[in-house]
Amino acid sequence: MKKKIKSEKTRAKVNWKEKAKKNIKEFTILILCAFFVTSSIIQGSLVPTGSMERTIRTGDFIFVNRLAYDFYTPRNIPHTDIKLPYFSFNLFGDPERGDIIVFEWPGDRNDLKPFAVQSWVKRCVGTPGDTIEIRNRVLYVNNKEFPRPHYINYEKGRSQINSMGPEGVFPDGSGWSEDYYGPLIIPKKGEVVKLTKDNINIYRDLINREYGRKVVRIKNNEVLIDGKKADTYTIKTKLYFMVGDNRDNSKDSRIWGFVPRENILGKPLFVLVSFDTTIPIKKIFKLLGSFRIDRVCKIL
Repeated sequence: MKKKIKSEKTRAKVNWKEKAKKNIKEFTILILCAFFVTSSIIQGSLVPTGSMERTIRTGDFIFVNRLAYDFYTPRNIPHTDIKLPYFSFNLFGDPERGDIIVFEWPGDRNDLKPFAVQSWVKRCVGTPGDTIEIRNRVLYVNNKEFPRPHYINYEKGRSQINSMGPEGVFPDGSGWSEDYYGPLIIPKKGEVVKLTKDNINIYRDLINREYGRKVVRIKNNEVLIDGKKADTYTIKTKLYFMVGDNRDNSKDSRIWGFVPRENILGKPLFVLVSFDTTIPIKKIFKLLGSFRIDRVCKIL
């Protein structure tokens, strides 16, 4: 009898272990599937800033179509700055002028890499080969006025001749402002551009980031790359110019420069819900009262 009881206890213990292993396996598969879906297919994202106001409002919770242009494997562990090796396939073409784009912020001007992995949302206004110019707040692309977004927003009373940003605008030393900008030509992939002491600030970040260290400098009015004289540079990737619809309150390509093609993640689909996120969570009833019914399921 004792052997029978012991045998039953042993079987129960084995069954419990097998069941636990099965549950852990199923849970792991579920987590991996969720990770893959939210990283490569569709992703929810809360908009933290007003750079696209009023097209996309602060506090909008949007769904992002991450298959809008490419299929790619996860780039980083969610909610961390830990990068993962990834590969991508261009399935649906490239961004076009006027597209609202979700992209991985390339970092501040003169930085080798961003201080954090951040997904930003702006409007693509320039593609490879385009000439960007802003005259008295009016954006021109290839010398034609760019179609004004329906919800374009201005907050300042008048145009600023000098840059309002603490770090000025891209490129360094241009003397331009957010309201009087350019003309700036977006180079094409494969294009061989001439390098001079006067234009090197346009290409400095591209070159330094390619090498992974700061290799560009000027000596005796000549451009040096990694200590060697360089008269030309071949553009390695497609480049895009992004600007926020809230033109007076947007840190965008006017400040930090081009967005490489590999940084583009997708397009926002629609707004799921929207709240006034300036209201703290402890004021829950006031927060719920800020629910914007007109934003629910709004197509972007």
